[in-house]
Amino acid sequence: MTVDLKSLIDKKDKLVIGLMSGTSKDGIDAALVKLQGIGLNTDIELVKFICVEYEADVRKRLDNLATECTLKEISELNFIIGGEFAKAALGVIDEAGVNPADVDLIGSHGQTVFHNPPSYNDGTPSTLQIGEIDEIAEKTGITTVGDFRTRDIAAGGEAAPLVPYVDYLLFRKKGTVSIAHNIGGIANVTVVTEEMDDVVAFDTGPGNMLMDGIVKLATGGRQQYDRDGHTALAGKVNKELLDKLLSDPYYSKPPPKSAGEELFGSEMALTLYSYVDSEMLSLEDLMATLLMLTVESIVSSYKNFIFPNWDISEVIFSGGGCTNPLLMERIKAKLPSLKCTTSDDYGIPSNAKEAVAFAVLANELISGNTTNLPRVTGAQRKVPMGKIALGRP
Repeated sequence: MTVDLKSLIDKKDKLVIGLMSGTSKDGIDAALVKLQGIGLNTDIELVKFICVEYEADVRKRLDNLATECTLKEISELNFIIGGEFAKAALGVIDEAGVNPADVDLIGSHGQTVFHNPPSYNDGTPSTLQIGEIDEIAEKTGITTVGDFRTRDIAAGGEAAPLVPYVDYLLFRKKGTVSIAHNIGGIANVTVVTEEMDDVVAFDTGPGNMLMDGIVKLATGGRQQYDRDGHTALAGKVNKELLDKLLSDPYYSKPPPKSAGEELFGSEMALTLYSYVDSEMLSLEDLMATLLMLTVESIVSSYKNFIFPNWDISEVIFSGGGCTNPLLMERIKAKLPSLKCTTSDDYGIPSNAKEAVAFAVLANELISGNTTNLPRVTGAQRKVPMGKIALGRP
């Protein structure tokens, strides 16, 4: 008995799960999505969304990869994370009240553990996401698509951001140009133009990553983030440190560009936390400064790379940063003349958008469509993104 991949490809209406775990490494977002059609004719309806936190020991092992990495650790975690992603997929199926046999496809981003794009100019460009898709396919029985970034790297691209294709499907409007900005661990922006070939997107820098890293260090891992920005609200911005951080050449570098753990992750968080350890800054002042770093890097990216070229009608925010009222208040205060909304206003909860995106990208891959945007990633050409692990017959 064989898996009937052709029937899956030909099916016009599909139930697809998108799985995503970002640079914050806090858990897995799982979105069950009803998709009709393919390409620009895709109709996207979110059926159910859940977020499943990593167990403390799994999260600790992921956090330690940067400093205590062995081949055995990477190999084991690849399968452990694959199993966790499979649990998240089965969890969203259960909560939606559907039969696993009725789910057609899974698209899994995996967990990024290393990203070295061409713009870093550091040896051979490469990227690594763990969360073995064969483990997901075996545990769920559902055909799974994953490893979305590697083909774009092979084609000379940054392999990031990956979601502009879906941002275009979700937010394009005739006669207008808007910004879709996802504030996760890393913040990434998409300029949603009328024509897909004109879309521009890039990572603006740290979103929640540095703030989350400092909170974890300050609490010994008991807290994962600054809830509602309370710690930052109690502090004052240290302008000298902020100016120093903003002098990083990443911010002035024109796109295409991408960022990640290697630039703004645990190593930088440790360096910054030394200001608190040495009592040069209070925790509150450091958090206030890092929140403003996210704000200023986002706003300056608009002023340097977007506003000179487009008349923007709206900024549509998504990601975990949307749940930080202080962060959103400070961003909006810097953009008083712009209409600011969230993806919730378009029927996609702000925390769910990237998981939804990988459901769409999986559907495009099995349909034979290319979904990287060379103007965004710097790739030499359009390529299909992802690999397929067949489910059980």
